[in-house]
Amino acid sequence: MMTYFWSYQWLPMAFMVLLGVAVLVYVILDGYDLGVGILMSRANPQERDIMISSIGPFWDANETWLVLSVGLLLVAFPAAYGLVLTSLYIPVAIMLCGLILRGVSFDFRAKAKDRHKKAWNMAFISGSIITSFSQGYMLGLYILGFENSIYSHIFAVVVGICLCFGYCLIGASWVIMKTEGNLQKKAVHWAKFGLYGTVLGMAVVSIATPFVSPRIFAKWFTMPNIFFLMPLPIISAIIVGMIAFLLQKLPLKNDKLFWAPFALTVSLFIICFQGIAYSFYPFVVPEKMTIVESASSLESLLIIFIGAIIVVPVILAYTFFTYRVFKGKTTELTYY
Repeated sequence: MMTYFWSYQWLPMAFMVLLGVAVLVYVILDGYDLGVGILMSRANPQERDIMISSIGPFWDANETWLVLSVGLLLVAFPAAYGLVLTSLYIPVAIMLCGLILRGVSFDFRAKAKDRHKKAWNMAFISGSIITSFSQGYMLGLYILGFENSIYSHIFAVVVGICLCFGYCLIGASWVIMKTEGNLQKKAVHWAKFGLYGTVLGMAVVSIATPFVSPRIFAKWFTMPNIFFLMPLPIISAIIVGMIAFLLQKLPLKNDKLFWAPFALTVSLFIICFQGIAYSFYPFVVPEKMTIVESASSLESLLIIFIGAIIVVPVILAYTFFTYRVFKGKTTELTYY
C-alpha cells in the first residue's frame, strides 16, 4: 500500500475525481444562476430586479468552477483536452460568447437608463440561453463519443434543450428559496415546467448512454451489476416524485420547506452525475482515451497536485463565506 502511495500512481485518478467534483459544483452553482437568467424572460421589470439581486453576490464566483474545470483538464489531461477542444471548438466558442454577453449585460443593466435597460435584460437572458444550450449540446456530443453524424447532432440539440429545462428547474428552485410573495408563486409554476424537461432529459440520456457502446451496456445490465445499480434510478424517481409533490403544495404557511425544492434538485443532479461518471469510467473521452492514457507525467501531476491542495480549499472557503454572508431572503435591488 505504501509503495503504491509513494509511486504516485494514484495521481491520475485523484485528478479525475477533482475534475469531476469541479464540473459537478459548476453545474449546480452556475446552473441555478443560468436558470434564473433564462427565467427572467417570464418576469416583469420589478421581478427581474429581485431575481438579479438574488444571484448578484454569487454568479461571478460560481463561474470560477468552470475555470477550474478547464484548467484541470488542460494541465492534468492535456491529450484529452486537445481532443475535446478540437471536437467541440464551435460550441465552446458559442458558449464563451454567451458568457461574455451575460457578464457585460449584468453590469451594464445596472447603469443603463430606463429606455435601454430592457435591451440589456434581453442580452442577459439571451446570454443565459446560449450558454446553457451550448453546454447541453456539448454534453450530447460527449455522450456519443463526438460522433459526427446528423443523428448525433439531433441528439445533442435535444440534450441542449433539456439541459436548459434542468437549469430552469434549479433556477426556479433558487428563486423559491430566495424570494417571497407573487414572485415565489411564479417560480413554483416555472419549476413545474422545468421538472418536465429535466425528466425528459434524464430519460433521453439514460436510454441513449447504454447503447453507445457494448461496454457501457454490460456495466449496467449484466449480473450482479444490475442489482447494485438499481438504487440509482429508484432514488432518482423518488426525488422527482418528492419535487413534484412539493411543487403542488408550495408556498406553505410561514414559508415552510422553502429550501426543499432546491435541495432535492441538487440531489437529483448529483445522482445523475454519478450515473454518467460510472458509465464512462475509466475513460476521459468515451471509448477513445482512458484516464491513465491522457494524464500528464506523474512528476508533473505531483507539482500540480501541490498547487491544487492550496488553491481548491481557498475557492471552497470563499464560496462558503459568500453564501454564509448573503444567506436569507433577497431584498429589493439597489445601487449606490
